[in-house]
Amino acid sequence: MILFGIDPGSTITGYGAIRVVNNTVSWADSGVIRTHGGDSLQKRLSDIYDGLTEKIAVIQPDRVCIEQAFYAKNVRTTLILGHARGVAMLAAHKAGAQVVEFSPREIKKAVVGNGNATKEQVVYMIKMLLSPPSIHQYNDAYDALATALCGFYRYNSLKTVYD
Repeated sequence: MILFGIDPGSTITGYGAIRVVNNTVSWADSGVIRTHGGDSLQKRLSDIYDGLTEKIAVIQPDRVCIEQAFYAKNVRTTLILGHARGVAMLAAHKAGAQVVEFSPREIKKAVVGNGNATKEQVVYMIKMLLSPPSIHQYNDAYDALATALCGFYRYNSLKTVYD
């Protein structure tokens, strides 16, 4: 099984894929899709959609895990994030992958054991658990890997309940 995590953003969208074989998790791919802040929102959303569509087509995940929107102090920021999440969900759906969503708190709790963990703690745990071969300049790639890992933990806990 391959799980693909997405940390949506209008300027930087993180993605990360993990492979699960016999209940063992390993890193498969990760990185970011960068857009240009000076471009129109439509252009940035199009770039995010195209970038995710390309990555999803190559990786062919079984499940796409997306971080739910958090409510920023700035309403405009929250709305723009919602647009980025929308194109990410559309790209995953069009590819035929199952889409699941997790709150930032759920993701942190699954990966670090604490829903109030810092970004640095999430990055540290992802490096320890998955050993990605490269160090990412942007935490968004690690956040996306954490989202995929949360999907793995969530799937395994549900699997035991329903098996």
